[in-house]
Amino acid sequence: MSSRKEQIQADRIPKHVAIIMDGNGRWAKKKGYLRSLGHENGVDALRNIATASAKLNIEYLTVYAFSSENWNRPQREVNALMALLVTSLKKELKTLMDNKIRLNAIGNLASLPDKCQQELDEVILKTRENDHMMLTLALSYGSKEEILEATKSIAQQVKEGNLAVEDIDEVTFTQNLYTSGIPDPDLLIRTSNEYRISNYLLWQIAYSELYFTPKLWPEFKDEDLYEAILNYQKRERRFGKISEQLNS
Repeated sequence: MSSRKEQIQADRIPKHVAIIMDGNGRWAKKKGYLRSLGHENGVDALRNIATASAKLNIEYLTVYAFSSENWNRPQREVNALMALLVTSLKKELKTLMDNKIRLNAIGNLASLPDKCQQELDEVILKTRENDHMMLTLALSYGSKEEILEATKSIAQQVKEGNLAVEDIDEVTFTQNLYTSGIPDPDLLIRTSNEYRISNYLLWQIAYSELYFTPKLWPEFKDEDLYEAILNYQKRERRFGKISEQLNS
């Protein structure tokens, strides 16, 4: 049986794929494991998908690693997740370098523990010259908060006389988001059979294609990524136009 990868049209690869990596805890519960083991296997899944994405020549991969709402989880789990972040960043540097992947992070990064911020800064610095793909971790991230912060930034610029109200447009707003300089996602994937956006990239996914799968994140493999991209390639992206306009 041939791989789904062979069916993918190389000239129609999504430039930017965003993923809501959901289901680590449920995967662990199903296996009779501790939730922490689910998160560890989730890191393994991310390594595999990031590597596969780079090999497909996807230019941007943005993953929901820790939401602003996740701080409300039991303190023990939050501590374990922060510790896992530090160890994973240390461990995955070789994978990033081997695949020429540049690491990036968005969110309220100042709210992360100092050790997490330090390790994150170090890996971002070490991978900054990598130019094949950008892997963005959304950490302590919430889209509503991002939009509010962008609004405050623009209001401050107007207050200081550096921006006229009539000059505020979509471009201005986009430039003040955490994702400034990154194109909007073409494809958003969510695992674990949940059909929610969960406060993720609300502005940026206005025209993204959405793909939902019942696979729990630790179960999501290369072939599942290929399946999502093949599904994406079957769709007609009209951006408000009609088919006849696109065909002409």
